[in-house]
Amino acid sequence: MNLFFILAAKYLYLVPVAILGVYFLLQERGAWKRMAFFAIPAGLFALALGTLANHLYFDPRPFVALHFTPLVPHAPDNGFPSDHTLLVSAVAMIGTLWNRRLGIVLWALALLVAIGRVYVGLHHVLDVAGSVVISFVAVLLTYAAYTYLWHKEIA
Repeated sequence: MNLFFILAAKYLYLVPVAILGVYFLLQERGAWKRMAFFAIPAGLFALALGTLANHLYFDPRPFVALHFTPLVPHAPDNGFPSDHTLLVSAVAMIGTLWNRRLGIVLWALALLVAIGRVYVGLHHVLDVAGSVVISFVAVLLTYAAYTYLWHKEIA
């Protein structure tokens, strides 16, 4: 069981990124520009909000606060927000806006990453929940701006 969560915490974040990338490449070439003009700013905005949140709120990692050795070695820095969860939840939210079925798969993977990060002792639930909220807000605000500026749906 530990091995599953260690793998989820360390490497599973790559799978949703790869799935969304393959989905992108399988679309018509004309859709690539529209999708890229949405996904890149949405991802960067989520990263910027996550970085801001990291500077505004400090939450020591569980292994620091509770004095135990985590299953995955990590620096004892600020745990808020979880970067892995921020990435996969932004990818999941972007994928959901393009294709709801794809979004379900991506959210399931994002949930496994978040659970894995908590299970191995790297994050508190607040850290991963905060990441999901930050990604959700960033992607939806980017979507609102995109549809307002270009009067187009992304999908």
